[in-house]
Amino acid sequence: MSLFKRTLLKTALGGLAVAATLGATAQAGEVEVLHWWTSGGEARAANVLKQLLEEEGHQWKDFAVAGGGGETAMTVLKSRAMSGNPPSAAQIKGPEIQEWGELGLLGQLDSVAEQGRWGELLPPVIADVMQYDGHYVAVPVNVHRVNWLWANPEVLEQAGVEKVPANLDELFAAGEKIRDAGYIPLAHGGQPWQDATVFETVVLGTGGPEFYRRALVELDPDALGSDTMIQALETFKRTRELMDDGMSGRDWNIATSMVINGKAAMQLMGDWAKGEFTAAGMTPGEDYLCVPAPGTEEAFTFNIDSLAMFRVSDESEQEAQQALARLVLEPEFQKTFNLAKGSIPARPDLDMSEFDQCAQQSLEDFQRTADKGGLVPSMAHGMAVRADVQGAIFDIVTNYFNSADMTAQQAAERLVNAANVAM
Repeated sequence: MSLFKRTLLKTALGGLAVAATLGATAQAGEVEVLHWWTSGGEARAANVLKQLLEEEGHQWKDFAVAGGGGETAMTVLKSRAMSGNPPSAAQIKGPEIQEWGELGLLGQLDSVAEQGRWGELLPPVIADVMQYDGHYVAVPVNVHRVNWLWANPEVLEQAGVEKVPANLDELFAAGEKIRDAGYIPLAHGGQPWQDATVFETVVLGTGGPEFYRRALVELDPDALGSDTMIQALETFKRTRELMDDGMSGRDWNIATSMVINGKAAMQLMGDWAKGEFTAAGMTPGEDYLCVPAPGTEEAFTFNIDSLAMFRVSDESEQEAQQALARLVLEPEFQKTFNLAKGSIPARPDLDMSEFDQCAQQSLEDFQRTADKGGLVPSMAHGMAVRADVQGAIFDIVTNYFNSADMTAQQAAERLVNAANVAM
């Protein structure tokens, strides 16, 4: 166990002991929820859960931390845990759930899971992520597809682009026409997690699901240093030609608004972007288009939002946590939240007739790729590797993307080195 983890464990457990003596002073039935659902569509979606919880008599103490990729929220969470005062619930994803479980700081949700038949409702790929050491410690809120391309059909038409690009060559060819017509081909925000989102999508479109899995999930040095990775890195840097000079530091939803407002033609972003189109009153297939990112039609890069429950000693707080976990997987919330958020329900047994064509395609593709081997976890969104490894990849990817001097070969070598350190 690392020094950070040992310190965190000692401090947090000490905080739990203090909380036990102060439990009587805590507000009954209150759950403090740390999350980063702060954009327009996301905030409205989160408010659905808050309302359902409060209808049952519990209190939702909102702890929203802005930052689309969640890095800032995780920094705040670690700080709170170090001080022995973690929130009751936190938006934690993928391997990080296991890391917090190793520290012994997460509360079990087995009784709620048994009553709600989670084992029967959830696909194995989702259920596995929610458990630590055979016990449920988190509840899935939704399933996002990351490898989407969003497009404004009016801009494409004005630029003489007859169809949305289906592969990377078509993306660059369309980009030239769009630029010549006076529009930005690809809306983007120059933040490390957004750079990594485009990077992993290009890797998937270049090498396919099996190569993606070897490189960005298993961290196979041979794959990371291969000619295929070098080709993907070169293509990734070429996408800068499709972006505007003002992208540095831009939030993802601002980039989405550029597509909505007709300033840009397309955006590579997960389906949380659909929440912004929905909030703008736009209809998929008419006002905007959603298609798999170029070259990734046979793959599905998934990102699962989930809420993990931290150990608490106050009984009323435990009851509020249990109620929160139960509500998350009930049909009312799954339906309402995902309609607002742009994602698909974590449980595939729900009626999808009220969902739009993008969501219906997403669920169909999720099930199809799960059967055929094209379902892969998103590295850029915390589903594939540990947070420290992800951070190292982010640094390499964004430095390469913004460097005029670093070659693709050099970037690949740095990825190999990062993988070797992680092993």
